Amino acid sequence: MQIVRRCDKHRFVVLPKRWIVERTLGWISHHRRLARDYERHIPTAAAFVRLAMIRIMLRRQARYST
Repeated sequence: MQIVRRCDKHRFVVLPKRWIVERTLGWISHHRRLARDYERHIPTAAAFVRLAMIRIMLRRQARYST
């Protein structure tokens, strides 16, 4: 974990990488199974995250291809 020092010149600045991570976690949280930690094993949980991201990417590709 990294502690980010704030700049005194500006009041509020959105960090670009943090925004991407927060947006992606928001998309993943729309999938009901990933909202809670139901899985016993880490590889199973990772597989469901992958499936969720594949679904998100396929829906986005289908939206732009029509």
